[in-house]
Amino acid sequence: MWTMCVPGWSAMMVAGTLLLYGTLDVAYFARMMYTVAKARYFRKKICILDTTEVQSWCLLTDIDTLLYHMNNARYLRELDFARADFYERSGLYANIKAAGGSVLQAATTIRYRRYLKPFTKFTITSKAIFWDEKTFFMEHEFIGPGGFVHAVALCRQRIIDTSVAAIAELLLQLHCSGSCKSPPEKMPSELELWVQSNELSSAKLRPTASALPSLEPHPLSCGEIIPKAAE
Repeated sequence: MWTMCVPGWSAMMVAGTLLLYGTLDVAYFARMMYTVAKARYFRKKICILDTTEVQSWCLLTDIDTLLYHMNNARYLRELDFARADFYERSGLYANIKAAGGSVLQAATTIRYRRYLKPFTKFTITSKAIFWDEKTFFMEHEFIGPGGFVHAVALCRQRIIDTSVAAIAELLLQLHCSGSCKSPPEKMPSELELWVQSNELSSAKLRPTASALPSLEPHPLSCGEIIPKAAE
């Protein structure tokens, strides 16, 4: 009978590799570094009002236990790569860091319209839809074959220790030179309703919560009630 001898260092490498993959999402970090490097050195710089595109595939590591579509949580994971591409190519993240600020994901909502099957190639579009002094809002679409929008996500990034409005104005002057469309002056209606919902949720969770915002009927379908902003 033949006996195979495995050197001690080889066994340690195998054990170390298994430990690394078992305790750290290696694929995530490797892909993030690739995405950032590609956006920084090989992709065209953009205006902050442009729409970016990142392509991806629904692989077997992305599907759920039913084995026939992409897991719902994977959509949010994919948004990390789409935002990294947008932030790098627009110069937004670099300027926030240069100003001594940082970015925190404050809220996300996603609406699923049709599932993505395994081995389906899809595109994530990203665009800025509104910003103020401390908040930056983005909209993402997951576009599959034939141009069908499979999911739509809204993301709210909180900018800490600096003014994102001032940075956005600087980027518009540097990269657009007046050739871009006008920046958003008013929050879109669907975004405004979502922000109101977030504020109502925050009020409920505060330890010394004051009276919750009053509600009033709103002409939405099915007679929904939405929060009215506090006076």
